[in-house]
Amino acid sequence: MSDEASPIRILVADDHPVVREGVAALVGGQSDMQIVGQASNGREAIQQFRTHHPDITLMDIQMPVMSGLDALIAIHDEAPEARIVMLTTYAGDAQVLRAIKAGARGYLLKSSLHEELLGTIRAVHAGKKAISAEASYELAEHAADDALTPAEVRVLRLIALGNGNKEIAERLSVSEETVKGQVRNILSKLGAKDRTQAAMIGVKRGIIEL
Repeated sequence: MSDEASPIRILVADDHPVVREGVAALVGGQSDMQIVGQASNGREAIQQFRTHHPDITLMDIQMPVMSGLDALIAIHDEAPEARIVMLTTYAGDAQVLRAIKAGARGYLLKSSLHEELLGTIRAVHAGKKAISAEASYELAEHAADDALTPAEVRVLRLIALGNGNKEIAERLSVSEETVKGQVRNILSKLGAKDRTQAAMIGVKRGIIEL
């Protein structure tokens, strides 16, 4: 049998059975695709990848035990040629960038699986990169923004957890003035009017996770 006639072998990793079933239903009707393995967390995904060596891995970005992003990094370290498409419920641009930098070949919103899944699988299998339209808009919208520094991300995470400047300064062993300066930078870079909005933007864009 030639490569052209061989179906695209797919591994699905998602902790929601309904998502795995939905993907299986979509793929089941295609003569050029077959699901060879399923996983419900990142650690299982790595084991299934080693067992099946799939052509395409569909990986939920947020899973218990081990996140999809960590599993992506681990698989990519072992098999740099692995073609992995990340699945997510929202299009945070920072999350998209992290996944692509870690080696993801595609990024797909679960809300658009019906419209985009099969085309994405075929495109990535053909060697292309495929990013969900909504995620592309998010990336484009923030492409020119100043990124938060790692120190500012730490401060933003502590803001989101409800800490004041004094508590943040103590936690990070820096002066309160340093924290105030970082908070000003964070508000400016995110276009936020106050700390609460900054935290909300940080979560929405995937800069921080709570």
